[in-house]
Amino acid sequence: MAGILILYSTVDGHTRQICERLRVVIEATGQSAVVKPVAQATAQDLAQCAAVVMGAAIRYGKHKPEVTAFIARHQAALEARPNAFFSVNVVARKPEKNRPETNPYLQKFLRSIRWKPQMLAVFAGRLDYPSYGFVDRNMIRLIMWMTKGPTAPDSVVEFTDWAQVEAFGAAVARMPAAH
Repeated sequence: MAGILILYSTVDGHTRQICERLRVVIEATGQSAVVKPVAQATAQDLAQCAAVVMGAAIRYGKHKPEVTAFIARHQAALEARPNAFFSVNVVARKPEKNRPETNPYLQKFLRSIRWKPQMLAVFAGRLDYPSYGFVDRNMIRLIMWMTKGPTAPDSVVEFTDWAQVEAFGAAVARMPAAH
């Protein structure tokens, strides 16, 4: 492979969309990139890539356990090449919480793992009430009501700043040894 491996953990598919956009940006620089779910990634995938990026969605304040498990299992391989991590969460829609150093979910996650990614990003996610089941729709609406977000049960709101995603992709493409 020898290109950039872009791993993702998603809840509703939006993190995968962000990873696909990163792939397009990276490939526009002449490099190769592959997008793959964290749950399907192997030690061989890591051994064959020049750099790795991992993106993970938040639901109810946490990344999926598969993210932490993958990092713990493959920390040495992650650290052996240029690497980056990004979190996708709706709280990042707020300007005061849309940077790695100000996003409470990313900061809590980083304190819970030993890996120290070389590059970090936070992207605002998407609300898609019609696609959620009854419990998720109502729990998320309650959280949005408490945080002054959109609550209409038919709302689909994308908060993602795609220019920010593309800038991150360009920075990933410039990582040392990613070429």
